[in-house]
Amino acid sequence: MLMTLPPLPERLFRNAKLQDGRTVDLAVRDGLFVERVSLRNGADEVDLQGLPVLPAFVDGHIHLDKSFVGDRWHPHCPADALQERLNIEKRMLANALPITDRADALLAQAHAFGTVAMRSHIDIDATTGLGNLHAVIAACEPWRGRLDVEFVAFPQAGILASPGTADLLDAAMREGAGVVGGLDPTTFDGDANAHLDVVFGVAERHGVKIDIHLHEPGHQGIEQLRRIAVRTMASGLNGLVVVSHAYALGDVDLDEAARTADILAKAGVAIMTNAPGNRAFPPITLLRAAGVRVFAGNDNIRDAWWPYGDADMLGCARMIGYRSGFFTDADLSIALDMATIEAAAILGLERYGMGVGDEATFVIVDADNAAAAVAAPPRDRRLVQRGMMVPATTSRFDTQFPRSNDQQGHFS
Repeated sequence: MLMTLPPLPERLFRNAKLQDGRTVDLAVRDGLFVERVSLRNGADEVDLQGLPVLPAFVDGHIHLDKSFVGDRWHPHCPADALQERLNIEKRMLANALPITDRADALLAQAHAFGTVAMRSHIDIDATTGLGNLHAVIAACEPWRGRLDVEFVAFPQAGILASPGTADLLDAAMREGAGVVGGLDPTTFDGDANAHLDVVFGVAERHGVKIDIHLHEPGHQGIEQLRRIAVRTMASGLNGLVVVSHAYALGDVDLDEAARTADILAKAGVAIMTNAPGNRAFPPITLLRAAGVRVFAGNDNIRDAWWPYGDADMLGCARMIGYRSGFFTDADLSIALDMATIEAAAILGLERYGMGVGDEATFVIVDADNAAAAVAAPPRDRRLVQRGMMVPATTSRFDTQFPRSNDQQGHFS
């Protein structure tokens, strides 16, 4: 017998400050934003007292199978080459908690910060097979409806360099993945055309999207981007292909970056960046001006690749703004859009936004406005999903060392 859920209450969130600075009342019925006049008398009212409301966060690039969140601290091990890094990662993960435990902990942490959807890249190779994919899918299932995940079959060990991986990518599409990944076609596999033959072939056979990690530098990386754009147009996958990182766009001069941006825009190839601390990265404003969709993701979080990260997409937006030299409120709004509406568009989220008819899912933050929240992400925030306040998580420090009254925020 199926359990009957109680109807969602009608609710009016009064005095909410939108991203554009307007203060409005947000009416909710059946979990969706509606016109205020359509609410019946007696609807619950919540006075937000002018606090900003932001679209709920979307993490466009994360690795749920790699993170040590939820596990003990694993000190970082330096490596001089990519293959050495991959070997270190295998050893460290072999001594970590199961993927399901670590992925669940990372999902909980992301959700507590206000993330409701993400795209997770999951290692697929000859040694792991589809084990990581199955484990991450299992970890995500209990979160369905609270934090939904799109799965990428990611050939971390290469495709040609790891015999059998091409068949595994095909199998992954049949077993839950909705995006096929790729990795540095020339540098890693030595044959860009053969690598891309596999990636685009899988996408065309299964009707799925593509997301290719591209770390190749300078002019070599630019040629790779153009090659991917040409393939995208030839296969009719415009709007369904992403290149993650694309460091090369930050390595070359602005004229060459602009010419490449025009090609990417024509092909509908989007770019993901997390504004890494140790590399040049794509010029966001230049790409956007050309019509390229640019969005954000956290990428690796406390894993064998680096010790940083906490799954907070508002913190990711701050890093993007900081490294891009975004100072004006309008610029800071771009960084926020990359962590919300732009990433949501890539994942194809329906009824996402703050308009009538959209799902009433948003984040209330304790800040002066949206720009201030990006510049200094507040600890005090509250996620609302389908019009319902999500209970705030309480850390052990709040229990053991309660904050004094003058430290309490709006949501305590």
